Amino acid sequence: MMCALAMIAQAKEYELASPDGKLKATVSIADGQLSYKVSHDGTAVLEPSHIAMTLRGGTVLGKGIKKVKISRNSGATNKTSALYRKSAVSEPWNKLTLGCGNYQVEFVAYNEAVAYRFVTTMRDSLTVESESNEWALPGDCRLWATPARDDVLGKSLDDQTAMSYENRYVHQRLSEQEANTLIQCPLLVELEGDKRLMITDCNTLDYPGMLLIPASGNTLKSYYAHYPVKEYHGGHLMRQLLVSEWGDFIAHTAGTRAFPWRTAIVTTNEAQLLDTDIPFCLADENQIGNTTWVKPGKVAWEWWSDWNVKGVDFEVGINTATYKYWIDFAAERGIEYVIMDEGWSVPIKSDLKRIIDDIDLSAIVNYGKQKGVGIILWAAHYPFARDIDGVVDYFADMGVKGFKIDFINRNDQKAYRFIEKAARACARRNMIIDFHGVFPPVGFTYTFPNVLNFEGVMGLECVKWSTIEQYDHVNHDCVLPFTRNVTGPMDYTQGAMNNTTRADYYPRNNNPMSQGTRCRQLAQYVIFIAPLAMLCDSPDQYRANSDCTDFIAQIPTVWDETRIISGKVGEWVIEARRKDNVWFVGGFTNWTERDVDIDLSWLAGKQMKLYSDGINAHRNAEDYKITETTVPATLKVHMAPGGGFAAIIR
Repeated sequence: MMCALAMIAQAKEYELASPDGKLKATVSIADGQLSYKVSHDGTAVLEPSHIAMTLRGGTVLGKGIKKVKISRNSGATNKTSALYRKSAVSEPWNKLTLGCGNYQVEFVAYNEAVAYRFVTTMRDSLTVESESNEWALPGDCRLWATPARDDVLGKSLDDQTAMSYENRYVHQRLSEQEANTLIQCPLLVELEGDKRLMITDCNTLDYPGMLLIPASGNTLKSYYAHYPVKEYHGGHLMRQLLVSEWGDFIAHTAGTRAFPWRTAIVTTNEAQLLDTDIPFCLADENQIGNTTWVKPGKVAWEWWSDWNVKGVDFEVGINTATYKYWIDFAAERGIEYVIMDEGWSVPIKSDLKRIIDDIDLSAIVNYGKQKGVGIILWAAHYPFARDIDGVVDYFADMGVKGFKIDFINRNDQKAYRFIEKAARACARRNMIIDFHGVFPPVGFTYTFPNVLNFEGVMGLECVKWSTIEQYDHVNHDCVLPFTRNVTGPMDYTQGAMNNTTRADYYPRNNNPMSQGTRCRQLAQYVIFIAPLAMLCDSPDQYRANSDCTDFIAQIPTVWDETRIISGKVGEWVIEARRKDNVWFVGGFTNWTERDVDIDLSWLAGKQMKLYSDGINAHRNAEDYKITETTVPATLKVHMAPGGGFAAIIR
């Protein structure tokens, strides 16, 4: 560890390098204004970018700096987790801290990221009026960007923040981005050569999430939702908390605290993005204590298939008999949970304890307990928020295992406070959470490990109502591992057994279909990170396709080791993951068919069961074949248009 003091009266620069020396940040103070720039091995990543935080009362952190105390230190982030895609992570770092009286600005450099944050040490609480973060790109770069949803376009910037954070990615230059339209994080930027920059916030707690908006030149600026000063009960079935008036500040918070990290992840190629651990490293440590009770796994889900089964002697729907049928299927296959999605509680009333007459919830929970299957309940934001502790205690006493909390549709400070309060309340009663209608997690699931999953993604559910021109999921899927999934787990809700080619696909609510092949759906259980992973289709479909159900039923949802094989954003991805002594390898492609050679020399000679697209999968997306053999040094696989493959290696 090294420390140094410096007093400045004129422009001064301080350099911070990553442990391998390739990534460099230059922090400058000129005329009292703080800025920084970043380069990687001679390639410009960020040009000088100003940062500041304005507090009520006129104090501006990052401006008017007259004296600064500089300290440096080095170390490593060493973390273990039973709920991640690796059992252990060790990432060395170097840190530069600028002490400016009652606040500091911390810069940290890992080998693949530079991040900074404000840290305040003020006695009283403080009100943040605004935070200014510039991201000055080294030219009119091409971006993989997720704009604000179509249903909020044209609204004020604050009103644009009130969305579900589900949209498609567009691949455009910065200059082509729509003016006055927010861009969601994470944002992926193409740099010279094969290098990539990901811009995101990390470890956002008790504070609004960071969004981006194009500014002058080649610069993006941050935007934060203002604080909601007036809310009302409305929206979807009167189950949302909507904002009618925004305040003139973004956060009111403790005077002594660390603020979220503003993070630039830098990789030498696109595939490296698949293996970055930066959001995990920057997240606060576990806040809920003992986690041995937190049980990841898979969940049988009824909403996507529209509660659709046949050959039974009862009318299917939102009723006790249907849920017992789903529990029977889950028990047959060792599926850990069944979710009861929207409809089990009385609509409009916003009282989760008022259950519809066709549901005997205690009987369903007890039946699941007898069968070894836990029950997860869907709940909307307002009914849950109005009595968090009462709701949690009531259903915990009944034996419910957790909640899928939906329709938050905001990312202001109060929304972040809600998810933290919900996480703590559920942890108190050993209950898990899956957040839906919500922003990406940016490390939250590592700080609150009972939160197993987040939506914040345009997932498979959208095919029920969207044409391929509206939502091309095959191409979209090939972007997600390199973007949204980098910041944390992602409830995409895969597992469809009705699979179609591009030509045959059309949206429908009853017996919905996926775009692309059957093996693509299997591969998504390998590629997409989700400690709580949905089986979206009906028990009838899974029973009729037992070979594929065998694969899904045995795949883990958390991992001991991950290896990246190859990938290119928007085109294809191939990865391998290990749990105990079993490896799972999977990959999928866009609408371009591919023949791939996969180096498996490190597994050569072991026993493999390979699920791959059939010879006619380009015509019938449900065509697949199973091959059982020893692993060759080089595995040759053909992926049909929209296709994929998955393998189990023991």
